[in-house]
Order: sequence, then C-alpha cells, then structure tokens
Amino acid sequence: MDTVSAPGIVAQRFADGRQAWEQDHLSPRAARSYPARRAISEPDCALRTPLQRDRDRIVHCKAFRRLKHKTQVFVAPEGDHYRTRMTHTLEVTQIARTVARALQLNEDLVEAIGLGHDLGHPPFGHIGEAVLDACLRERFGSGFRHYQQSLRIVEALERDGAGLNLCEIVRDGIVCHSGRAPQPSTMEGRIVRIVDRIAYINHDIDDAVRAGVLAASELPSGAIAVLGATGSARIDALVHDLVETSERAGDIAQGDDAGEAMTQLRTFMFEHVYLGDAARQEHSRIERVLRTLFDHYASDAALLPDGGGAPGADHAQRITDYLAGMTDRYAVRAFSALSVPASFAL
Repeated sequence: MDTVSAPGIVAQRFADGRQAWEQDHLSPRAARSYPARRAISEPDCALRTPLQRDRDRIVHCKAFRRLKHKTQVFVAPEGDHYRTRMTHTLEVTQIARTVARALQLNEDLVEAIGLGHDLGHPPFGHIGEAVLDACLRERFGSGFRHYQQSLRIVEALERDGAGLNLCEIVRDGIVCHSGRAPQPSTMEGRIVRIVDRIAYINHDIDDAVRAGVLAASELPSGAIAVLGATGSARIDALVHDLVETSERAGDIAQGDDAGEAMTQLRTFMFEHVYLGDAARQEHSRIERVLRTLFDHYASDAALLPDGGGAPGADHAQRITDYLAGMTDRYAVRAFSALSVPASFAL
C-alpha cells in the first residue's frame, strides 16, 4: 500500500482538520503543530501531527527504554513501588497534559517534551550526575548537565548517530526544562519546567516515607498547611494554583504562597533526602563505581566499546555518551567486570 501517493479519505483531510481545530480551540498563546520546523525537512505523516510524530519517536527510542532501569532517588530499592526515571517521566507528562488542557495549550507538545526531558540522565540519579560532572571537570575541564545530554541524545546519538530530527520547539523544551537552563521559548515548555519540579518533589517525598528515610510528620509544617498532607493533595493544589495563576498572568507562573511552599519542600528534601545521611552512605559507593569506569575509559579511547558515541566526538564526549547512557545495573556489571576477578564472578 502506497500511503503517500494514494492516501485514504481520513489521511487526506487530517492535517487541514487538525489545523482548523487548533485555530478554533487553542489559546492564541499556544504553540501550533504546523508547520514542522526540523533541522532536516521531511514530509509530514498523514495521520499524526509533527508533534505526535516526535512523541512516538521518543517513546520508541533506545534511550527511553533505558529509563526504566535508571534511579530516580533510591538506588536498587528493595521493593517494586519506588519510582524510576521512567515512572517519573510518565508522571511529569500526565500532569503537564492536564495543565496544558486546562489552559487551552498544545497537549501534544507538552507530551513530547515531557517524555524526552530526562533521556540524558546518567545512572544513579542526582548522585550519578554530580559524580560524572566532577570527573569531567577534573580530567577535561568540561562538565555534565543531564538536560544538555538529553538534547544530544535526540540530536546526535539515537538512530546510530542520525538523531530523531525532532521539531525545534520540542528540542527547545527538552534542553530548557531545568531551572539551570534558559527559559523555554514556548508556554508548553515552561509548563514542563515547573511540573517536573512539582512531580519529583512530591513523589520523592512519597518514596522517602515508604523507605523509612523520613516520617511525614517531619515535613515543614508551613508548606504542608498551604499544600496539603498527602502527595495527591499537594499535587492537586499546585496544579490548580499553576493553572489559575498562569491564566491571570498570561504566562506560566506559580502563586507566591504555593511557590514558596514548594521551595520549602524542595529545600527540605535536599537537606534530608537528596544530600542526607542515607544518600551520603550510597554516595561513596556510587562514586567508586563511576570513577573506576571513568578513569578506565579516560586512560585509553580505544577501550570504549563501539567507539563510545557518535562519529566525530572527542574523547571526553565519547566517555560522556557512554557512561551517561548506562543503566544502573549495566554500570554495576561493567564495574564488576573491571574490579572482580573472573574466578570470583557470579
């Protein structure tokens, strides 16, 4: 079946119908699905908008599948109910779609950005990112930021170096989702940037309580009084605040009380969970794993399997691509292969 030269009835009317729907139903501030602005021009799909197509490319890429074996907060947790980098990604995406729909913005765009925003996270969560950043700064004078690596994955690493050729506004939302990056150019990108923080603060609290790292009664009382005593209540309050404040502001913004309460929770989590005693106990082990791997591959570029990354990358970038792409368990296996005598390996 040649769907290009002989499209069906639905395909013939799809693009025009979708553009008309967006004109009638989306806010004037919403990003539009057409035209697709890609680094390399290509024909549009007859049954998906360019943004839906980007979403599908992200979901089907190898880096997305690896997220299920990458740490969110707790390394190799004893239990099936703790978040991974993939479940975090899905939670961000569904909350962001709720916000976009309420504000009559482009849901397909927030979905594509949400699904792709953390593709570049290295193994072992925040600790892994800090260790890899330190190694690169010490050895090569560069550094590591997961949001920059997420962009590199979709632009230069997937599809054997060809990249996914995503739309410009999707790439912008991915690389600008972190608070350390410039503001995204679209309202939809700015939704994901705030929702990412809403999601991880609250689900990380949930996981920390489940793990016994902290008790719910220890959470800052002022923030809890503003947002609620449960994770679902806090997310609901923050989403309602985000929607109503953004509608009044004409931009994506939080109210002063909700924003301050969320900042208090984030500060608390960094002090007691992300950089707390339990995390520090794991930090030295994780650092030993990643530094051993880093030093091994830094000693000789030829040791990197399959060239270690996209063609043309320098030694530091090739190490970055290889280590950042590892899942937690793959990193542990690679470390064991270097550190444990073969006769003792299980």
